[in-house]
Amino acid sequence: MNTVFVKDIQYYKFCLYGFFKNLRFFEPFLILFFLEKDISFLQIGIIYSIREILINILEIPSGILADAFGRKKTLISSFIFYIISFLIFYFTRTFFSFIIAIIFYAIGDAFRTGNHKAMIFEYLSIKGWKDQRTHYYGHTRSWSQFGSAISSLAAAGIVFYSGNYNTIFLMSVIPYIIDVLIVSTYPKQLDLVKGELSSKKIKDRFVSIFSDISYSFRKISILKAITNLSVHSGFHRSIKDYLQPVIQTFALSLPFFLYFSDNQRSAILIGITYFGIYLLTSFITRRAGKLKDRLKSMENSLNLTMYLGFIFALLCGIFFHYGFFLASIILYVLIFLVENLRNPIGVAYVSDLYKDAVLATALSLNSQSKSLITAIVAPLLGFIADRFGVGISLSVIAGLIVILSPLFIVKSEND
Repeated sequence: MNTVFVKDIQYYKFCLYGFFKNLRFFEPFLILFFLEKDISFLQIGIIYSIREILINILEIPSGILADAFGRKKTLISSFIFYIISFLIFYFTRTFFSFIIAIIFYAIGDAFRTGNHKAMIFEYLSIKGWKDQRTHYYGHTRSWSQFGSAISSLAAAGIVFYSGNYNTIFLMSVIPYIIDVLIVSTYPKQLDLVKGELSSKKIKDRFVSIFSDISYSFRKISILKAITNLSVHSGFHRSIKDYLQPVIQTFALSLPFFLYFSDNQRSAILIGITYFGIYLLTSFITRRAGKLKDRLKSMENSLNLTMYLGFIFALLCGIFFHYGFFLASIILYVLIFLVENLRNPIGVAYVSDLYKDAVLATALSLNSQSKSLITAIVAPLLGFIADRFGVGISLSVIAGLIVILSPLFIVKSEND
């Protein structure tokens, strides 16, 4: 199927939004930042879990605020909370202060997640391009991945020249200020302001949301679709930062750049690796629609990529545990590619199963499910990593999910 949407000004605004949103210079070094501050893997898992639990709690209230005050204002507010979080990370160095920082980060994530996707799909509906969701979202998401690629190189440069990981949080403030300016120029018809807040409207909103969810979840196909997408995405979100100590271990084992500090040597290889990962994910995300067309159905695409992701993770952990660091890094790269290939397919698949009237709810519910999985997996991953190593931890968690995977295989209505 050929794409038929037009790359108008709003298309490029959506793309630029994703590009600057992903200029999170701290991401390629987040776990190394925590480890440098003597934070254990279990404590890192707790920080991640707090983030995901708060996102879960705040997801629906953020949707209510978006309805009351408009999606644009809510989205802009999210970036303000992000900026506060970055500044706390920059100025502090204790476990408790990092919990405070992650609370602000979670509020920002809750205000943003699902909101921007809903604006994109609303725009496609207005333009009559609803059948192009997979292709259009894949294109805009590829710009996010390109932003991550540029971010990784810039972050490596920041760490290399500053000699520490703190500065990357301060520099992350700049692109988020730019995103505030971009969102402020979005057309008014995407705002969907529904009036002032009142206790009755809040109550009605909750009743409506839970009614829609209850109605939708009576179909086992919808429940499996949400689980299929969120389990893999939540797992990926839990393990993705563990690539950093893998690369660091590999970098420090190489007989190169011995006149640089350990941080500088790690920064060089981490920057190059993440740059390559995000260039590849940017390329492959654009082909999500083509994969779906080639495999004849979204169900086949989601099931195949789900198994590939978990098997790659299991093997990655085994190779890392036994010292095959390069093979482990390659498998980690493949995990990133699988997640970014299946994400636009999964988002389109879930949105197709819901009524248009509850699309934003559907997308938020998907994000909540992903956060719940991450909140469960992250501390468990850290607990095992502290005792048996990162490699064993990856393999054990991936193996357990593979065993449970028949529970969330998706099937078409005709099967």
